[in-house]
Amino acid sequence: MTHQLEHFLFLTGRLAEPGLRKILASIEPCPFTWEVREIGLQVAGLMTAEMLKRRLKPEHIEGFDRIIVPGRCRGDLDALAIQFGKAFERGPDEMKDLPRHFGQGRAPADLSRQDVMIFAEIVDAPHSSLDKILLRAHGYRRDGAEVIDIGCLPDTPFPQLEEIVRTLKQEGFRVSVDSLEVEDLRRGAMAGADYLLSLHEDTLWLADEVDATPILIPKNHGDLDSLIRSAQILTEKGKPFFVDAILDPIHFGFTDSIVRFQKLRAALPDARIMMGVGNLTELTDADTAGINAILFGIISELRINAVLATEVSPHCKSAVREADAARRMMFAAREEGALPRDFSDSLLMLRSRRPFPDTPEEILAMSAYVKDPNFRIQVSRDGIHTFNRDGFHSAQDPYALWPQLGLENDASHAFYMGVELARAHHAWLLGKRYEQDEDLNWGAGLPPADENKLKQKAEGLTLTHQLREKLPKGTEVSSETDSNSSAENEALNTSKNEAAT
Repeated sequence: MTHQLEHFLFLTGRLAEPGLRKILASIEPCPFTWEVREIGLQVAGLMTAEMLKRRLKPEHIEGFDRIIVPGRCRGDLDALAIQFGKAFERGPDEMKDLPRHFGQGRAPADLSRQDVMIFAEIVDAPHSSLDKILLRAHGYRRDGAEVIDIGCLPDTPFPQLEEIVRTLKQEGFRVSVDSLEVEDLRRGAMAGADYLLSLHEDTLWLADEVDATPILIPKNHGDLDSLIRSAQILTEKGKPFFVDAILDPIHFGFTDSIVRFQKLRAALPDARIMMGVGNLTELTDADTAGINAILFGIISELRINAVLATEVSPHCKSAVREADAARRMMFAAREEGALPRDFSDSLLMLRSRRPFPDTPEEILAMSAYVKDPNFRIQVSRDGIHTFNRDGFHSAQDPYALWPQLGLENDASHAFYMGVELARAHHAWLLGKRYEQDEDLNWGAGLPPADENKLKQKAEGLTLTHQLREKLPKGTEVSSETDSNSSAENEALNTSKNEAAT
């Protein structure tokens, strides 16, 4: 019996239609049959669910199993599915990514799984107020940390330790106390801390007096035998623990310390191991995303179970988010038995692996379809391209484009183009993906942006009163760009078309 392929309808705009047909035709073998329909707007990325609700008729989508809309289409697709009785879904943000989206190459990675706990340390807790500690704890939890580590300081009074531990516990956090002073650890444990960093052979007795789980370290730095003996003692007593062989900074034993972790895993194949990654991220003047990628590759291979991460140096301000991204990517790659490529872009903060989806020739061909005065900006390997109905201009220096734009008497549009051309220039210099009206993607370097596609984007700051006066009374305009943008042009065209019908 022949299997019937699903029949998909791809909705798009006039500019994207030729390219969309070409890309879909390139998917071989294609797991579905398809048709493309342009719904009467210029820019596919400005499509909204409300627009589709107005423009689509049941006969337009008869015979299709799924309706595919651009990835940047805003609005409630579930409501459309109910109204039309068809499945509506978003494709990828970038049209060139459709083959991967539909299964050419690796299927989309499941990054929901990981097997490494993140302890995020607040190193200056004795000098911080409770409110500041709570604020940082909530931030670390949002970034992926499971445990908030309260760092004590040598020879520094810490009278508020118990209050901090109890308050964090009341807020639903798991808490560790980090000190080499046994009295600090005892006080933290009695206040309800879940973990103690750190105990060794001479202080192991504390593990018998408290319920907190200890992290064990060597009695003397590098003494792996001491660490293994402590682990064996607690194993015989049936008590839980982690072991930490201590990661050293570069040129101060780094390579030897990696070897120690390898030997520790071989000696204790079933033990839970922790690695403190801050000695490398904090003490190396290099972007931490790459450092975390390498460390979490080692962590994944050795099945290390927890890390202690810090964000003390300003260049480490996203270290916890990076650790979260790295553990998920490495887990997915290990489970698939694959290289850690094409699983996540979160650690590609400065570069993109596919920075320029369109060639200069393709962009030039696309520009021929533009029949309005609104500028489009795209980036290719050759530089920055900006075009509208009046011309096509290319340059590697955005200053060279300014004389071609004719915006000397349009301050708001000139400001907008300045911002966008600066983004485009940075994208070209670094080799990053650029999309007009979108911030560059800095991966785990920044908190996740609001990706709620049920909401329309806020109006652009340069939307003018003049535009509003052109629209019929009561019309709502939601612009993604500036006062001369495609969004406003679409709003005007929409209002005119609907008034005519």
